[in-house]
Amino acid sequence: MPVTPDAAVDGEQPVAPVPGRHSYTYFGKKITPAHAPIGGPVPVVDRPPSSTVAAPEVPAPRWQPHQPGAAAPAPSGRLSEHGIAWVSAHGGCGATTLTAVLGGVDLGCRWPNAGRHEPSRVFLVARTHAQGLRAASRALNAVREGRHPAGMELMGLVLVADAPGRLPRTLVSRVKVLRSAVPVHRIPWIAPWRIGRQADRLPRQVARLEQRVRALDPGGSRSR
Repeated sequence: MPVTPDAAVDGEQPVAPVPGRHSYTYFGKKITPAHAPIGGPVPVVDRPPSSTVAAPEVPAPRWQPHQPGAAAPAPSGRLSEHGIAWVSAHGGCGATTLTAVLGGVDLGCRWPNAGRHEPSRVFLVARTHAQGLRAASRALNAVREGRHPAGMELMGLVLVADAPGRLPRTLVSRVKVLRSAVPVHRIPWIAPWRIGRQADRLPRQVARLEQRVRALDPGGSRSR
């Protein structure tokens, strides 16, 4: 079952960027950099009446999990068949902690680079709050549409709890939509991780994910 776009999952209409304002749609909200005029009239600059040529309208790029504004060069080489990598669907999702605990390579918010011979097997990571699930949906749609490096394999989606306790029913329904498209690993709230400490005993959900990582990367290193 294909992953539905954000508007279908969340009941929201995506906001298109405003040409010339360098605005971005992020978590369903339009964000404009501080240097762009916000509110009030836009200042008018005097130009020659006949020599001004209108700049061509450039279509907004479709979302991909890489740093905004960074043009990804065409990589040469191939992705590595060894190891695993963690890709963040959004900032603060917990991928760095998972790398420290389970091993692998933390790629941040981008796909693996063949030119660096980075691992082809990838786990996508997101938080379980509404914004995190939206970001995961966008990333999975990028995979479904083929907007990822050749040879990359998505091994699963890791959802890290954003708070202790059960998820609200609306968020549970969104998780079910994501689970229909990709294997999902749920990581419960682990209080020591919040303050940068290691847990004395990891929950069984983390142990199961560790077994999956060990099967894919038997020689990987980890910090417990």
